[in-house]
Amino acid sequence: MTKQLLQGNHAIALAAEVAGLKFFAGYPITPASEIIHEMVNKKHIKVLQMEDEIASINAVIGASLAGLRAMTATSGPGFSLMQESIGLAHMMEVPLVIVNVQRVGPSTGMPTLPAQGDVIQCIHGSHGDYFPIVFYPNSVSELYKYTVTAFNAAEESMSPVILLSDGYISHLYETIVPHRDFQTKKRDRQPLGAGNRHFTGLSHEDFVPKTSDVDNYRRLITRLHEKQQLTAQRYNDYEYFECSKDTDTLLISYGALSRIAYHFKDAFSLYRPIRMFPVVEEIKIIAPRYKRIIIMEMNTGQYAHEIERILHREVEFIPILGGRIDLVEINQKLLGVNHDRRP
Repeated sequence: MTKQLLQGNHAIALAAEVAGLKFFAGYPITPASEIIHEMVNKKHIKVLQMEDEIASINAVIGASLAGLRAMTATSGPGFSLMQESIGLAHMMEVPLVIVNVQRVGPSTGMPTLPAQGDVIQCIHGSHGDYFPIVFYPNSVSELYKYTVTAFNAAEESMSPVILLSDGYISHLYETIVPHRDFQTKKRDRQPLGAGNRHFTGLSHEDFVPKTSDVDNYRRLITRLHEKQQLTAQRYNDYEYFECSKDTDTLLISYGALSRIAYHFKDAFSLYRPIRMFPVVEEIKIIAPRYKRIIIMEMNTGQYAHEIERILHREVEFIPILGGRIDLVEINQKLLGVNHDRRP
């Protein structure tokens, strides 16, 4: 396989084609616009530029219901607009992939600068109980790999899967080998109109398209949750580097910042989640080995709160805010992290 120099967003588009994408709908937005620009060059993919992100996500839902492998891509403001329909897709069990290339927010924020402020929105953005699978690569080659993985996880779980990126990773250029021999999951459900099936956003149960029965609802939510957990267990993806020196500290980082964290592997052990949600269970085995846990992320502690919830212990926190990653600043913060638990 020939090596290619690819931008991160271009790698996403190429991998989606390899994964069997047939329909893409989106609205251009910095820093994700290159994805739709690249998609229009794929002759086997139907591409619609919609009037906004609400229309985009609903067009993708419709295409998936019609039997097409479907995807959209956006950034923070557009991701916010999609939330109600993401909940609809979960309730109707519609497989699709949503790419969110994060930028500084809230609101318009700083569109050209990267951030990680949409992490918790992935699992709490829509209303009600729903359980999305979320991947967050940290390189161009991983963007390629996990785009395909996201499609497979969506088909296996019959629900939306979110692929997180950020302005750094998506605009990074790296030489990769774009393999095309991935195993892709085939859908075993007939498209809308071809089978005896009713799709609804209302609470429902088998052969009951609308129900207000409490027991039926409990069975529905339990089934959806267990299905997501079962699918997620097939993708327990993370990196763990145990420091060769005697250390009592575990550093946790992800996405673009984890590339900086690699520089500190000689001083701390490092854990990098790739499947962000559901949180990989192995962290419960790794964390007790360390007296201190430091989490470094480009927000005000979103994943830190989640790790505290999972581990039932406090962690120390380094906020990297404003879209600038400064190695000297990070080094200084790591040395004085105790007083910087929350911004």
